Amino acid sequence: MTNTPDAASLRGAVDLSALANRSSEAQPPSDAPPQALPGLIYDGTDANFAQFLELSNTVPVIVDLWAEWCGPCKQLSPALERAVADYSGRLVLVKVDVDANPQLAQAFQAQSIPTVAALIGGRPAPLFVGAIPEQQVREVFEQVLEVAAQNGVTGSVSVEPTDGTDGNDEAEASEPEPEPLPPHHQEAYEAIEKGDYATAIAEYKLAIAQDPRDDLAVAGLAQVTLLERLAGADAASLREAAAAAPHDAAAALAVADLDLSGGHVDDAFTRLLDLFSASDQAGKDAIRARLVDYFEIVGVTDPRVITARSRLASLLY
Repeated sequence: MTNTPDAASLRGAVDLSALANRSSEAQPPSDAPPQALPGLIYDGTDANFAQFLELSNTVPVIVDLWAEWCGPCKQLSPALERAVADYSGRLVLVKVDVDANPQLAQAFQAQSIPTVAALIGGRPAPLFVGAIPEQQVREVFEQVLEVAAQNGVTGSVSVEPTDGTDGNDEAEASEPEPEPLPPHHQEAYEAIEKGDYATAIAEYKLAIAQDPRDDLAVAGLAQVTLLERLAGADAASLREAAAAAPHDAAAALAVADLDLSGGHVDDAFTRLLDLFSASDQAGKDAIRARLVDYFEIVGVTDPRVITARSRLASLLY
């Protein structure tokens, strides 16, 4: 099915092939020994980021732009860390708190978080926006490594040994075991990995039925429902239909899904809020419900959500 986008493309991933031939002086694979570093995962700041740009000339650097208040970030970050660890020094992960480092957030044009990018030979390359399944993360990382090799970035790093242990043992000892997911969350996560969105939706609904205040389940349900709606979608056809019927709520909702999944959060909110007053009651109900889902996906404390929620309230009352 050529019109079925994968989870990575749904979340705003870009094709890195454009970067592949930008370096006319790509070097053959290096036989140099791995560069010794204290670890594979770092906190990046406005002050120290230059060192990671330099490091990206040796090994690809994955950049995770996140925030403490971001629910999807908490789902994605552990998957990124596990995947990077499994590549045994062929990748390094740098985590950037966008609230504490606004210059980096602006430099990477992080319109929505989580935003994940790569540094390859000192050049930034956007990868995807939003939380995606771990298997999709690994597929994106494979593409990063292919592009890096084409640009002569073929080195690796090793974790410096301490107290007589080897680097891998030290890395394992320094990383706490992640807390297990609640049962229904775990079932939902495994279903998403398989592309079984219907099962994931059912599991999140069971989690919410058990605990209506389970915010992660509410956000997960909204996100996987979005993925289900977009599965098999033809973006060009949806946008053409919306352009031909600008007052059709169903068409606008479909394009708003595309906007949000591509990281164009403000566009999605504005599209639906502009149409709200002109819609009939059924259309208004559908728009309101969809916006509530979007608020959960983006994060209820995101400034864009706060602004959109205020405008929606004024339209309702």
